[in-house]
Amino acid sequence: MNVLRRSFCSASSLLGRELYQGESVVRLIIKDPKRRNALSLAMMEELARDLEGLNEIPKVVLIHSLQVRSVIIASGSKVFSSGHDLTELDLHRKIFERCFHLMTLIRRMQIPVIAEVNGIAAAAGCQLVASCDVVVASETSKFLVPGQKVGLFCSTPGIPLARAVPHKIALDMLLTGEPIDAHSVSYGLVSRVVPENEVKFEALKVAEQIGRHSRSVTALGKAFFYSQTELGLSDAYRYGGEVMTGNLKMKDAQEGIKAFMEKRKPEFKHTDEKY
Repeated sequence: MNVLRRSFCSASSLLGRELYQGESVVRLIIKDPKRRNALSLAMMEELARDLEGLNEIPKVVLIHSLQVRSVIIASGSKVFSSGHDLTELDLHRKIFERCFHLMTLIRRMQIPVIAEVNGIAAAAGCQLVASCDVVVASETSKFLVPGQKVGLFCSTPGIPLARAVPHKIALDMLLTGEPIDAHSVSYGLVSRVVPENEVKFEALKVAEQIGRHSRSVTALGKAFFYSQTELGLSDAYRYGGEVMTGNLKMKDAQEGIKAFMEKRKPEFKHTDEKY
């Protein structure tokens, strides 16, 4: 690999930018450590602006070059991205619209987008990884979609996840909220592999993990997962945004988010009731 050619970003930017290999590779570094590299509205908008500029190669003003061959999305810390900023969830429609635009933009890009993961990719952060064309991850990287734990099923993160890994892996992650490591994505027919004498224990463990969460949110999530896999990508994102918007109005979701903010365990009512 050629040495670093140039690095540049403004003081107010949430992204670092580096050029490699004769300016043919652009490396975008997510840099918002105070919010654990959350995909806030500002972060998603800045990332989308850069990617849109790179996709319009003849018009690109970012690097004044026609030689860009690929884009790398990385992070500047051990957390690739913690997902959406929970303090912005009142702006849910805008968040899901921006997220839909960013994730589908990556798929529409004329040049490959590579995720460089060395740490934790959670919720919408995992969604970003699953949406990229190629993923290079360290052995210690963890991937999770933990929305269940706060009563908010990761509907939209589950859309690219269901298209990137086998359904049994995706549903294991979505229903339990537990992380998998970089090696687990090689699993196929089964979700987890354990020694013969631990099969019963592991089955009970999975059941226990699912049981910690809101029963009504689990039901919503399972129904959504199988429904969206039958849809095209754009329709699935529209449907996912509608489901998550409805999910946010559920009492269990509000309780889960409130409990998370107050650093306590949620007291789910396992009901479909909404505010």
